[in-house]
Amino acid sequence: MHVIRDLHQARRPAAVALGNFDGVHRGHQQVIEPVVNADCGISTILTFDPHPREVLSGQSRPALTPLSERLRLFESLGVEQVILLPFTPEFASQSPQDFIDRVLVAGLGARAVSVGWDFCFGYRRSGRVKTLQQWGDRTGVQVYAIEAVEWEGDRISSSRIRAALASGNVQLAQTLLSRPYHLCGPVVQGDRRGRELGFPTANMAVSPQKVLPCDGVYSGWVYWTDVNGMGEGQHRQPVVLNIGQRPTFDSRDRTVEVHLLDWSGNLYGSELTVALHRFLRPERKFSSIAQLVQQLERDCQQAREHCAVLSQ
Repeated sequence: MHVIRDLHQARRPAAVALGNFDGVHRGHQQVIEPVVNADCGISTILTFDPHPREVLSGQSRPALTPLSERLRLFESLGVEQVILLPFTPEFASQSPQDFIDRVLVAGLGARAVSVGWDFCFGYRRSGRVKTLQQWGDRTGVQVYAIEAVEWEGDRISSSRIRAALASGNVQLAQTLLSRPYHLCGPVVQGDRRGRELGFPTANMAVSPQKVLPCDGVYSGWVYWTDVNGMGEGQHRQPVVLNIGQRPTFDSRDRTVEVHLLDWSGNLYGSELTVALHRFLRPERKFSSIAQLVQQLERDCQQAREHCAVLSQ
């Protein structure tokens, strides 16, 4: 898959899916599908970096899928080319027709365009799906306007997934995404409290650009590749993950810690990917270390049971 930031380097003609695609959720996948299946041009995603909202509002916020993660997902869907257009105030000021002429026609030689039903573009978001459809009718370009994809009566959206994660509902997030929600990051040095309790943990340095679910304890699977002489190949292990400030120890730092079930070894420097499957409980402060240990044992047992069911 080719990833470029300069329209002059784009492969043409293109079948283009337009959007930001944060999450690459089931609705986004429906927008991308027509261009992957089109036989009239190079399957292409045209997206923006940074996110238009950051430029227009001056505020940034974590993403469901930071750019590197989105690119991997685009490639897995069969996309051949991704155009990352720099979004600037000058770019935002162009008219909808200028965007069509300069980007879609001159830049990409678009033969097909796919967008979501609520897609807007151009100065003050004045260009709409109808604008693209009218252009397509005049020029013979196929324009796909994809209706909203719903689940249980509500539209699937990045905002809905964020809300699910904010409440710990990783199962709903998985349904809306069509895959488990993942956290990725290298293992870094911690304070070794878990090891002292008999539950050694790996501290993950998750990017601040990634949305974290609410604080609490989760079960799931962890994946990694050996980097410390432990052998070759990929590994998968059931895991208990804790997000939070560890109130029993009066810690103020928010951490992401994983305890690999029935496994021991050195993971420092490894890049971990954790797929979240169940929210076990909220984080809480225990009155004694003994109570905390008892709860951790229950957490581990629940995680084993969940992962055993998933393995069937």
